[in-house]
Amino acid sequence: MSEQNLTNSSVISAYDNFYDNHDEAWRMLGAKYKAQNILEVCKGKQFVKVLEVGAGDGSILYYLDQWNFAPELYAIEISESGVEHIKNRNLKSIKEVQVFDGYHIPYADQSFDLVILAHVLEHVEYERMLLRELKRIAKYQVIEVPRDYRFGVDAKIKHFLAYGHINVYTPSSLRYLLRSEGFEVLADKTSMIQPEVTRFNTFINQKKKKSLLKNVKIEAEYQLKKVLNQLVGKKLQEKLANAYTVLCSATDKSPQIF
Repeated sequence: MSEQNLTNSSVISAYDNFYDNHDEAWRMLGAKYKAQNILEVCKGKQFVKVLEVGAGDGSILYYLDQWNFAPELYAIEISESGVEHIKNRNLKSIKEVQVFDGYHIPYADQSFDLVILAHVLEHVEYERMLLRELKRIAKYQVIEVPRDYRFGVDAKIKHFLAYGHINVYTPSSLRYLLRSEGFEVLADKTSMIQPEVTRFNTFINQKKKKSLLKNVKIEAEYQLKKVLNQLVGKKLQEKLANAYTVLCSATDKSPQIF
């Protein structure tokens, strides 16, 4: 397969109009917590030029712009409709938004201080190719993936494929992938789905009838997990997590793949 054909035309077509009828409230709610995770792993560092790869409809960029994360934000996205949504937000920090093919980032080496890849890697067929591009164009990288892998995950393949998740990760499997590609993990964070996100998904997305009992159950389950997270070690925290976020930098080591 040639490099020009790495991204299947049917995949590009599927995403082209993906954001035309997107659910603004749902995406913005999820993006708020993704953006918070980015800020937490980047604590103590300042960046001028930041690129988000696979920026979707710009919902994460919206919060980064509101919170003055960096004076210059850039975005690339495979979806034409996503690019239009980002442009229409008129964010003060946005300098440029482009469509790209999913693998080849249209910027020169080390063009950015930081590149962000949030909830994208699980959709990517050639993970290592994209990771090498991230390393090429920026000194630092923030990557977040959902923790989809659980025992018996193969029995839920239809569920994950419906969301376009062709890869499933644990924190340790992501670290292995990154380290084998010459990345050093500088900071990391596990996170759980917040109650307001669960309530929205339950009562709005799934259209289940609201009740006091269901609300109490959602809050109780979250608080129980939160307490357990404070009591157990990192290994068990990673098993309870719903997402995993890392801040990386490139090492001098080249990937050793035989």
